[in-house]
Amino acid sequence: MKNAVPNTITIISLILSSWSIILTFEGNLDLAAHLLIICCVCDFLDGFAARLLKVNNPLGAQLDSLVDMIAFGLAPALLMFQFTKNLQAENPIQILTDYPWLFYITFLIPILSAFRLAKFNIDTRQTKSFIGLAVPAHATFYIFAVIVYLHPDLPKLIDVNHIIMPIFSNPLIMLGLSILLSFMLIAEVPMFSLKVKNLKWSENQTPLTFLFILISLSILINIAAFPIIILLYIVWSIIAKYTSKTQTV
Repeated sequence: MKNAVPNTITIISLILSSWSIILTFEGNLDLAAHLLIICCVCDFLDGFAARLLKVNNPLGAQLDSLVDMIAFGLAPALLMFQFTKNLQAENPIQILTDYPWLFYITFLIPILSAFRLAKFNIDTRQTKSFIGLAVPAHATFYIFAVIVYLHPDLPKLIDVNHIIMPIFSNPLIMLGLSILLSFMLIAEVPMFSLKVKNLKWSENQTPLTFLFILISLSILINIAAFPIIILLYIVWSIIAKYTSKTQTV
């Protein structure tokens, strides 16, 4: 019976991400992106519920990966495909007009997400941390980039629109970021888990520190904090990788 709790949360994520895909095709990118945010919450809750209830169910683990492929691989890719097409329609860039097939670069998102999820399932090195960017974290960047662009007038203590809007409103830059971030999925870069195992500070210093940074940035710059924190997470991990190598030498 306890197995049903995390599995039910996972299925809710599947339903919402499927609905998000439909909304993307219908042109309602705002609601589509917000549904994927709920999927992110579900992804946290199903794992948290499994740990809380001490459930170790192989079926649940496989189900979680399959749903992640839809919620954080396919759905964000289609969202970015439509988003960049809309940006191009508003402010055309010549190279994208001449080579419209470049929009299909967004298909790297589900392709490399599939490799990332398959690798994670068989890689015994990734029991407590990650090697490569986690699929939900990767999807979060695109989801919030869309929402930030669609809601530029949200109140902020520090206005960063002049910095982020030229990035989020440029389809060529967004396509370029989708390439770079997608390859971070399979990069051999150690990345700490952002999931909190329990409420003990001693066992969760790094994720709780990142949570504090996220809350602080959210207060200062509202939802623009979320795509920025993902980039910070990647840069932090890369620096830590090469710093540790230097120290070892």
